[in-house]
Amino acid sequence: MVFKNFDNIFFVGAGGIGMSALARYFRLIGKSVAGYDRTNTPLTKKLANEGIQVFFDDDPALIPSNFKNASSTLVILTPAVKAENKVYQYFSNNGFEILKRSEILGKITDEYSTIAVAGTHGKTTVSTMIAHLLTQSKISCTAFLGGISKNYGTNFLFSDKSKFAVAEADEFDRSFLRLHPLMAVITSADADHLDIYGSASEMKDAFSAFASMVKPEGFLLVKKGLNLNLDGVKASETLTYSLDDSSADFYASNIITKADTATFDLHFKGVKIAGLKLGISGLMNVENAVAACTFALKTGVSEDELRTGLTAFKGINRRFDLQFKSEKITYIDDYAHHPEEIRALVKSVRSVYPGRKITGIFQPHLFTRTRDFQDGFAETLSMLDEVIILDIYPAREKPIEGVTSEIIFNKITNPNKYLCSKTDLLAALEQRHPEVLLTIGAGDIDQLVGAIKEWLTDNQDQKSL
Repeated sequence: MVFKNFDNIFFVGAGGIGMSALARYFRLIGKSVAGYDRTNTPLTKKLANEGIQVFFDDDPALIPSNFKNASSTLVILTPAVKAENKVYQYFSNNGFEILKRSEILGKITDEYSTIAVAGTHGKTTVSTMIAHLLTQSKISCTAFLGGISKNYGTNFLFSDKSKFAVAEADEFDRSFLRLHPLMAVITSADADHLDIYGSASEMKDAFSAFASMVKPEGFLLVKKGLNLNLDGVKASETLTYSLDDSSADFYASNIITKADTATFDLHFKGVKIAGLKLGISGLMNVENAVAACTFALKTGVSEDELRTGLTAFKGINRRFDLQFKSEKITYIDDYAHHPEEIRALVKSVRSVYPGRKITGIFQPHLFTRTRDFQDGFAETLSMLDEVIILDIYPAREKPIEGVTSEIIFNKITNPNKYLCSKTDLLAALEQRHPEVLLTIGAGDIDQLVGAIKEWLTDNQDQKSL
């Protein structure tokens, strides 16, 4: 592989969830690893504790001296970094080999029998479930994940005895077209990243192209009803899965969701595995488990190992993440940042907590996504009993004139709606008396979780259903 000739690996955008998994991989195989990111986060702090130096000022003078030799340093770039970034410009102007994150992930996973998980939502949970089920079995795997597994406290797993790798296949910037998996799943293909794709049909075409990347001897699993063009698929077997549609090849029945677990029967090819228990709750997670079980069984995980692994699964940070629970109040944090993700979240919460008042705090992510999906956000947020809208988290984007949280707020049909700044949130909650509270979004809303939990702990005795 191209990086075998390099002693040093430098990451421009080291704190990204996909980039940090690769940084951990290179550190594990003995490379000297460092990087730049614009924000110091709990993840970058963990990288530092693992021996990966990360700095946060866009200043080439901060690049460690041993990473300034172009013959011994490979630079890995995240597509979120802008061309005007000075650290990136230093490497670009001085003859360094620079590869995108997706190129490196493709080269690494080409060495494995790779299971790639794609989808506009669901891919992080499905990929983490697959990796967990394999790790908890005799099969094992190496995994590059898009979230922090609660079972392992990391987004990277390594096995020196398994031929399998699990990789999250990111559709942003068409990154997933760099992968050539033995097996793959497509969990969803809703319109998103229209700043990249231009239209929903172009995005669906990209997912169809990804499906065609599966090797001829391989296996493709597609969620029932996605209506993708699969004419170009070369995989020897293509099957479907669903939450509970019995016309799919893999599906669940007898589903029971409780506060922190779910049980279901798994059906496939005339076989039923009854009484499976999942260690987390939510209808959407049962659907994710159906997909994950498919690959566990395909790779040779036994029924007993499957049962044990599902029960032991603790979930992923910020995915239907139960943060606080008392007799009167339940608090869940979730990464949902697309209308369809919010729809699935609210549906799952209502299935677990029927009859409870659900209060959602939503932070829109990206100006373009807010502009493009304002109607969808308004529709799905109106499903809540009350909703608090925070300011847009810009991430990599500059403001767009006329695009604010208010364009969503004005279209929400539920009258129990409130615009709020992050600094005023706790004061706003004092007036709401939530029963089930959700924080929703992919920006920095997670930085409020600690304060909300503290407020709930201090005030739970004063709240009533």
